[in-house]
Amino acid sequence: MTDTPHLGLPTLAAAQAQKHVTHNEALHRLDALVMLAVADRDLAAPPAAPAEGDRYLVPTGAAGGFAGRAGQIAHYVDGGWDFYAPRPGWLCWVADEGVLLAWTGAAWRPVVETGLTGAALQNLGMLGVGTTADAGNPFAVKLNNALWAARGVGEGGDGSLRYKLNKESAAGTLSLLMQTAWSGRAEIGLAGDDDLRFKVSPDGAAWFDALRIDRASGRVFFPATGGPREVLTADREYFVRTDGSDTNVGALNSPGGAFRTFQCAVDVVRETLDLAGRAVTIRAGNAGVFGGVTVRGPLVGARGPDALALIGDTTDPTRVVMQTADATSVMRGEDGAQFTASGFKLTSMAGVLIDAARFSSVMVQGPMDFGATGPAGDHLFARRMSYLGISGAYTISGGGRNHYRAANNSIVSAQSVTVTAIGTPAFSQAVIGLTAIAELILTPATFAGSINGPQYIIDANSVLIAPGTVLPGSSPGALATGGQIA
Repeated sequence: MTDTPHLGLPTLAAAQAQKHVTHNEALHRLDALVMLAVADRDLAAPPAAPAEGDRYLVPTGAAGGFAGRAGQIAHYVDGGWDFYAPRPGWLCWVADEGVLLAWTGAAWRPVVETGLTGAALQNLGMLGVGTTADAGNPFAVKLNNALWAARGVGEGGDGSLRYKLNKESAAGTLSLLMQTAWSGRAEIGLAGDDDLRFKVSPDGAAWFDALRIDRASGRVFFPATGGPREVLTADREYFVRTDGSDTNVGALNSPGGAFRTFQCAVDVVRETLDLAGRAVTIRAGNAGVFGGVTVRGPLVGARGPDALALIGDTTDPTRVVMQTADATSVMRGEDGAQFTASGFKLTSMAGVLIDAARFSSVMVQGPMDFGATGPAGDHLFARRMSYLGISGAYTISGGGRNHYRAANNSIVSAQSVTVTAIGTPAFSQAVIGLTAIAELILTPATFAGSINGPQYIIDANSVLIAPGTVLPGSSPGALATGGQIA
């Protein structure tokens, strides 16, 4: 008599006596193994009162009638236990757990864990765990706890776990969105660019950037509050070079240590520092051409305009050029900003060279060179209740609309200055333009060289205070609507 190769069913031999015995044995095996389902897989010993046909998987370490049968299928039939050794690939449903197992050749494992049906789980269109997936959420999970654990070295892993998420381009969004009642309240991730952002929302509609980490430099910004900030305990110096990078920290005068733009350096001071009464100097580290800079608002912890100094080359300002290629101001303070500047040559296609606007205070100290700007651009302009102070000696090497201009309750003060004109710079409106209750103080000022254009246009109750000063210009000025010269 021989058995079948897979289920081990006894076959009938020719002229065999009592064929029913062999046939019934085969039926018992078929009944036990075909469509295999067991009641349990973790009984440490046979149950006390098994029913006819009961089946169990014998666990490791079982005792009593299950001793020595680990991994086998126990079948209760005709008042006794039959045991069948599984073969690789056999499947078994465990009723009390609702899990489908497969025999690997060494152990019973859940089918998904074994990978025996891995091909069927590739490229699934949808997968729902505890809920129903749909087109909008093709992978949906509804549960109370989730665990991700690293595969240990003893399990064939390296003990580490890295959870990877990827978006197609920087303009896309890759984020973790946290909701209440299906309405967004917080979001962490890369939203619209590659900076890491932490956002919050009171209603799912309005969102606030609470924290942003710059992808290039690692600097941390707090857009909503401006803090917390580094509190200075000593004066600070930053460097800007034409061969620097705005991803640097700015602390060293080298290509790998300096910023590329003055604007980046100013933004770092404005957004990340509490000056605590200390001073910050932003200095050009080499000669070259730089873009313009705007200082917005008062600096945290600043005490007067000397708290921030922008310095080019105070020996030869023409070596450090700051310029704009449009109507943008070259050097601008706005909304209460305060700073000093020296050692630059300033030029523009059409913008104001130094612009103090909206309650700002800008001090020009030491040598400067005011180059050309467009016919609608001014050299020194204070407006909207701002103050612009000039001291020391400087040069005018190009023209514009006005050299000095003040408007809207603002003051330009150029006391004890020595001004040298190079070539013959021309001003299309006047050298001095004052309007809307503005004031220019020239007491005294010395001008050398030739300057073309009317000396002044003063109106709207504005005043020029210039006793003892010979006013520059190639033609007389004009007073109108309450304009005065004191």
